[in-house]
Amino acid sequence: MHRAYSTAHCQLELPDYHPFPKYKYAGVAEALGETLKVEPAPAVTWETLALVHSPTYLNKLRSEGLSRQEAHKVGLPWSGSLLSRALYATGGTLAAAQDALQTGLGLNLAGGTHHAYADRAEGYCLFNDVAVAIAQLRAEGWRGRVLVVDLDAHQGNGTAALFQADPSVYTLSVHAERNYPLRKEQSDLDIGLADGVGDQAYLEALEPALAQAFAFAPDLVFFNAGVDVLGNDRFGRLGLSLEGLAERDRRVLEKVREANRPLVVVMGGGYNRDPQITIAAHAQTYRLALKTLG
Repeated sequence: MHRAYSTAHCQLELPDYHPFPKYKYAGVAEALGETLKVEPAPAVTWETLALVHSPTYLNKLRSEGLSRQEAHKVGLPWSGSLLSRALYATGGTLAAAQDALQTGLGLNLAGGTHHAYADRAEGYCLFNDVAVAIAQLRAEGWRGRVLVVDLDAHQGNGTAALFQADPSVYTLSVHAERNYPLRKEQSDLDIGLADGVGDQAYLEALEPALAQAFAFAPDLVFFNAGVDVLGNDRFGRLGLSLEGLAERDRRVLEKVREANRPLVVVMGGGYNRDPQITIAAHAQTYRLALKTLG
C-alpha cells in the first residue's frame, strides 16, 4: 500500500473568518484513509531549508517572525503555528520525493507552496517546498532532470524565479492570467488563461503544453495539483467542473505513465465556497494517481 504525508496533526491559529481552508488537510486525509496509508509529515530541517532559502530570511523566521506588513503580504497572521505547519508541509514534500524515487509515486496531502522566493514569503507560502525537495535530492547525490507541472490557478512565481537559471529543471505553469500574482515571473512555459475558462478550452490549452513540457525528458516529475481551477472557487477565476478536473489529472498522469518516470503529487490551492467540493476534488486527484500509477 502506498503512503501519503499529511499536516492534519498541525494546528494553525487563524481568525474564524479567515478564508484559508485549513479544514481541507484533515478532510482529505480522512477521505483517503481507506485508500492508502496516511502518515504525519516529518518536519524539514533548517539545514535543508538553507539549501534554497537565504540565511537572513531563515534567521528572521526563527528569531522574530514576519512583521505585520510582511504577514499582510503573505495573507496569514504570523504565529508559531504558521511556522511549524510550514516546516511539516515542506518535510512532507521532501519525504514524498524520496518515496517517488524508491517506489515511483510520492504523495503529500499538503505542499505546493509555489509563491515562496528564496528570501521572502508570499501568497500563503513561507517555504518553496518543491524547490527544497529538489535541492535536498541534489545534496544526497541525485542528478536527474526535473519537470514541475504546476496546474494551480495561480502562476508559480516563486518556483519560476528559483529555477530560471537551472537548465536541469523545467517549469510549466498553466494559470489564470489575470489572477495573483500581478507580476508574473518567467517559467520555461507559461500558459495564461482568460477568466472563466471551462473544461474544453482548458484541456485544449493543456494538451500541447504537456507535450512540450514532457519533451524535456524528465527523470522526475512534480505535479502541483491545485483544485482552485474549479468553478465557484473563491480565488481561482477559472470554471472547470469536477469532471474536467479529473480529465486534467488523467492527462498529466498518463504522460507520466507513458514516460515511465516517478511522480510527486503536492496539493496546491483549493478554496471552493463549498468545503466539501474542495475536499472531494483533492481526494479525486490522489485516487486517480493511485489508480494510474500506484
